[in-house]
Amino acid sequence: MSTITEPGHDRSEPDLSVVVGERRRLINIGYRLLGSLAEAEDAVQETYARWYAMSPRQRKAVDSPGAWLTTVAGRVCLDMLGSARVRRERYVGPWIPEPLPDRTEWSSVRADGAASEPDDPADRVTLDESVNMAFLVVLESMTPAERVAFILHDVFRYPFAEVSEIVGRSPAACRQLASSARRRVDASRTPTVPVAGQAALVRHFKEAWEAKDIKALVGLLDPDATMTADGGGLIGAALRPVVGSGLIAQYLVHIADKAPGLTLLERTVNGLPGLVAQNAGVTATVAAFDLTDGRITRIWAVRNPEKLRPWTENGPS
Repeated sequence: MSTITEPGHDRSEPDLSVVVGERRRLINIGYRLLGSLAEAEDAVQETYARWYAMSPRQRKAVDSPGAWLTTVAGRVCLDMLGSARVRRERYVGPWIPEPLPDRTEWSSVRADGAASEPDDPADRVTLDESVNMAFLVVLESMTPAERVAFILHDVFRYPFAEVSEIVGRSPAACRQLASSARRRVDASRTPTVPVAGQAALVRHFKEAWEAKDIKALVGLLDPDATMTADGGGLIGAALRPVVGSGLIAQYLVHIADKAPGLTLLERTVNGLPGLVAQNAGVTATVAAFDLTDGRITRIWAVRNPEKLRPWTENGPS
């Protein structure tokens, strides 16, 4: 990745709009690498801090600001992934990637406290297959180097020669890392269910949960289904995955009994049909689903309030 011009090359400092315009792409990369919007924003902020820490002369010498920013952001994310593994070993209960709302429900808060437009491109992560919850969970099983090589090459189409500068390994080694990661992803894939079919199944699940109908819930769940909850030690949540359709159904009814005012809303979660549970208008849980053969096989319920800020502060009511 060539980012510096030859000595003596005279050119004006990169236009501010060009540099700032890279933010959305960097956030998209960061979220997929880190599984956390908050951490992605931290990584991008650090990237820009390093850019503006350079002198005007140094910035003028950068041949491609976009390439420079991507290289630095990738390295920052790689470092963060390494430290995140240590932090997650101390995490209370299972760690689930941060859920994202649909772009039509997205809103950010400016420094003055006013909400920006819901589809503000500077604060929106593009929702596609590479951000659905099942995909992000598989990424968590990879080494930091595998994850970076795979995401940058297979998702964002960066050549291995450029990926190698970020990962600090040869292009051939990066190719092997991406191949290993690709095998993990392929092994985890389940038959694709049309979005309309997924939405219908999630709607039936919502109705059965609202009715506290254990039999109906069991019928919608795969017998070996797994429900994983993430409270982060900040709010009540099962510390281990709940396995089996019967146990999951009983657990859900127990939750409904404990929170009689719970409101369930059908929402898009990481690009696919999901549910949002609200108490007194405040989002308490965001649930994502994985389906196979017309039944729900996995449920990821995020309850950690630190991961629900896009839903609680600015999300739909």
